[in-house]
Amino acid sequence: MQKRPHVVNIHVFLFILTFTLCHDVELAAQEQTPYLMLLGVAQDGGDPHIGGDRQCCEPAWRNDSLRRFVASAALVDPESRQWWLIEATPDLKDQIHLFRELTGAYYPMLPAGIFITHAHIGHYTGLMHLGKEALNSASVPVFAMPRMKTYLATNGPWSQLVGHQNIQLVEIQADSTVQVNSRIGFTPLLVPHRDEFSETVGFQIAAGDKNYLFLPDIDKWHKWDQDLPALLESVDFAFLDGTFYTQNELPYRNIQTIPHPLVVETMESLKPYPESLTSKVVFFHFNHTNPLLWIEAVRTKVEREGFQAGIQGMRY
Repeated sequence: MQKRPHVVNIHVFLFILTFTLCHDVELAAQEQTPYLMLLGVAQDGGDPHIGGDRQCCEPAWRNDSLRRFVASAALVDPESRQWWLIEATPDLKDQIHLFRELTGAYYPMLPAGIFITHAHIGHYTGLMHLGKEALNSASVPVFAMPRMKTYLATNGPWSQLVGHQNIQLVEIQADSTVQVNSRIGFTPLLVPHRDEFSETVGFQIAAGDKNYLFLPDIDKWHKWDQDLPALLESVDFAFLDGTFYTQNELPYRNIQTIPHPLVVETMESLKPYPESLTSKVVFFHFNHTNPLLWIEAVRTKVEREGFQAGIQGMRY
């Protein structure tokens, strides 16, 4: 028996075609929207941590997929095909590789610039990978506050990067916006922290129609001259210091000498505010002892209280 030719209902065909085109247009529009991608969520020592043989580090030693890079982010502009790196961590080469994997190598290998918050080891020492012993890059812009800029320019081996023009230091000022292109601007905000070699800043970032706060390190919220709830009102996502969950994580050290706002403290201070505000908070910069890195039930508890725990590789 001869088979009947397959007949396509023209209305169904047009519906599918219209849906597909609209979907593709929507995806294309999304791909043109600037976004922030977390490239690391751990404190300066990473996870697993050097000497970390306790329960918190053991899974990450055994399973590479559980390793977490030091806190860092990419601010991405698909329209201009540019991206900027926030922090040059010791994991810089792995984070650039991760970014290229997650974006299909669509962007240049190196960022259009690097923004540094302060001179603690997890935030700037990755610049070493740009030196002649490694990449030998050419004039990568590094945006730094005045003391941070002076520190890099006058102390080896960082001064060698300047001398060999591997990096180009660009001085930035507190509360003054650096407009890196027509859609994206970074505004440094001074925060109280252990400022042995440099100031410490967070960054408020305007990117298209989104606004972000990137603040990995601060001593305590009450020491800051900014009003945190008011800042949260002005942004879409706030990546906040979540170094320690509670004060019981370091029984072998005096946690008072390592001042950070505990996650439970931050959540308690924001309890009076609606979830529309608290849901903007994304905790990150986790010490290897922080259960938000390795205990799912703790992450779930934080999320049920209306907050978020940062996820490496996620777009926001």
